Amino acid sequence: MAIVRAFRAVRPAPELAEKVAALPYDVMNSEEARQMVVGNPYSFLHVDKAEIDLDPSIDLYDTRVYEKARDNLQEMAEKGVFLQEEKACLYIYKQVMNGRAQIGIVGCTAVDDYRNNIIKKHELTRADKEQDRINHVDYCDANTGPIFLTYRAKEEISAIVNSVMESKAPVYDFVSEDGIGHTVWVMDEEDKIHAVCALFDGIDYLYIADGHHRSASAVRVGMKRRESKPDYNGNEEFNYFLSVIFPDDHLYIMDYNRIVRDLNGNTVASFMEKVAEKFTVTPYEADGALKPAKKHTYGMYLEGKWYLLEAKEGTFDAADPVARLDVSILQNNLLHPILGIGDPRTDKRIDFVGGIRGLTALSDRVDSGAMAVAFSMYPTTMEDLMDIADAGAIMPPKSTWFEPKLRSGLFIHKLSD
Repeated sequence: MAIVRAFRAVRPAPELAEKVAALPYDVMNSEEARQMVVGNPYSFLHVDKAEIDLDPSIDLYDTRVYEKARDNLQEMAEKGVFLQEEKACLYIYKQVMNGRAQIGIVGCTAVDDYRNNIIKKHELTRADKEQDRINHVDYCDANTGPIFLTYRAKEEISAIVNSVMESKAPVYDFVSEDGIGHTVWVMDEEDKIHAVCALFDGIDYLYIADGHHRSASAVRVGMKRRESKPDYNGNEEFNYFLSVIFPDDHLYIMDYNRIVRDLNGNTVASFMEKVAEKFTVTPYEADGALKPAKKHTYGMYLEGKWYLLEAKEGTFDAADPVARLDVSILQNNLLHPILGIGDPRTDKRIDFVGGIRGLTALSDRVDSGAMAVAFSMYPTTMEDLMDIADAGAIMPPKSTWFEPKLRSGLFIHKLSD
């Protein structure tokens, strides 16, 4: 059963929350982060990407980067940018994008739930990226970025969340520079905290939607702290990590599209002939880009034209939750056998474009000559994600693109509190 626990959050002073809140560290590079913080000494990027305050030539994994993150966090706390809650609370975090809201509970989840697969994963992690976050968490003595979790919606939890939002004023309420609304309420009533935690105790599984590296590193740090304190009792903060937990019916997965540099030695005619063996190919006569309307269909942009592709019978195993994913069908029937993309994680001939950038990002790159062919995808569903996690399987790379992104810096969980 899932453990959710209240904690004494370190969080921004209300008047500074909008300036502190920052996009996650892994959605921009260092130079982009340097530009984002110009004129804003409060940005949490000074903690999450502390290399921006050091010489640009420094290695991202240099010890000095982690020391700078620690020092920046401590300095901001000393200056009153961050305050710590007097008592353990849960929090409600509402985000609104294009009129659509997702509302999650901010709390701590258990290292042992992750280790025992009560918190289920669906992606592989890279050792170098995992070690980076291990060092960051360890030096800062804090979870600075929340893990994005989901669960199969439970009406009783939603009722408590709604009652808090209706009865209390928010502590933060602002619109970030990208137009996303962010509103936060503090749930400090003991009876409601107890009720929410008890309800999660009746939920079998939580699922990582986004943040596999952050969760893996948080667990590794927790285990490291246990080794250094063999008499630990399980109640120490390092046994838990910062999470925002959303009901599955609130979340929105966007399309994650593919674009390939060349046709792998094929002429346009021979390429189209091979594609037609596995897909029904129909020229798209409507104006604008082709956005697939259902599973197992794709838009293909080639030589200035869009085509509708529909996977033919026999191209996938409907009983296999990974094989029936649209990204798997495209990979197994077209990208690999025709275009020679064997490992999309490492092949430099393929790129991935999140749906937030729009489909013109695909056609523009093909029209420029930088790429040869693009594919627009139907989004992976939450049910797909949970089915794969339940099966103990791994999703293909670049299967999901969640929007909006959780802002970092609004909640910090101290490990030695």
